[in-house]
Amino acid sequence: MRALSPYAGHVTATKREALIVGGGVIGVTSAFRLARAGWRVTLFDPSPGSGATWAAAGMVASDAEITPGEEENHRLQQGAVGAWRLLAKELHEVTGLTLDLVETGTLLVGFDASDRRLVSQFGDVAKGFGATPTLVSRSSDEAMFQGVTPRVHDGLYLSEDAWLDPDLAMSLLITANEQLGVTVLRQSVLRAATKGAHVEVTTDEGTFRGDAGLLATGARPLPSGVGEKVANHVRPVRGMTVRVHGEDRSSLPTLRAYVRGRTFYMVSRPGGYCVLGASSDEKQELIVEVGELQRLLRDALDVVPSLESATLLETRQGLRPATKDLASFFEVVDERWAWSSGHYRHGVTLAPLAALETLAFMQGLS
Repeated sequence: MRALSPYAGHVTATKREALIVGGGVIGVTSAFRLARAGWRVTLFDPSPGSGATWAAAGMVASDAEITPGEEENHRLQQGAVGAWRLLAKELHEVTGLTLDLVETGTLLVGFDASDRRLVSQFGDVAKGFGATPTLVSRSSDEAMFQGVTPRVHDGLYLSEDAWLDPDLAMSLLITANEQLGVTVLRQSVLRAATKGAHVEVTTDEGTFRGDAGLLATGARPLPSGVGEKVANHVRPVRGMTVRVHGEDRSSLPTLRAYVRGRTFYMVSRPGGYCVLGASSDEKQELIVEVGELQRLLRDALDVVPSLESATLLETRQGLRPATKDLASFFEVVDERWAWSSGHYRHGVTLAPLAALETLAFMQGLS
């Protein structure tokens, strides 16, 4: 994925036709960007918004997500908060509705002595990436540790991180796309191909033609035709989040922790709606395993004891598209098709930037 300006500007309406296969956050955001630029857009997905985005917590946290060896991911994410600010502004212009981007940063803590060493190591790695984590303590920043177990006395504060409600973001994007004339066909694409200066998709209900196409299928298999010509490869990585009604930290930094070497986060929204994670394994079955759920809830209670009285609302599962090196990509396939995938745990974060990549590609076609 190329780094792009966070603003593509308005382009003279061409009324060319774009076909998008996949209705997750990458697909619907790309549809919005193209429709704003004057394209006629048709999006194909039998169940829009039901993939990895449905299970996402909504963090736009380039610094908190820093991982050794993922320098390129961090570089790409540097423009994500600004891109989401712009997208929220444009969604308001189209729909009159507001998407809040909550820029309260992240608090990272360690549960025991070994976990605190991991926090310290993270700080060293983060500085090497150019981030500026700040050491904070309960004695000097008591409010920041609201709800956190008293055994945790300090942590790192990452001020550049943010979060949003991905359910609301998807709802607003779908509403905006409807108002911009995007056609959504709840059909599975069986084949995608290039025919001269056009692209075609075939579903069990017919064949559709356009001027350019985007494959935004996430972790799902690509349709035949262009699917045999791609150079990249993605595998599904299952993730689970748990939603509870409990501690309200919505005005405070998003809470992340190492708990006995495992990673944990809690995104708290106004009113006490909390999203708990993280679960990750190399499995494809969208089921809730008792052991994994028990570990996640135990970690949550150890870090935030007040969740003992929280109400369990639901669990959600999704399959993240991961590449071998965990880097996202934008691959041009068959000249008029592009494949945007590999976003792994950064799909929500990178969606506005991936949409700009799609717009640049399609506008550059003759």
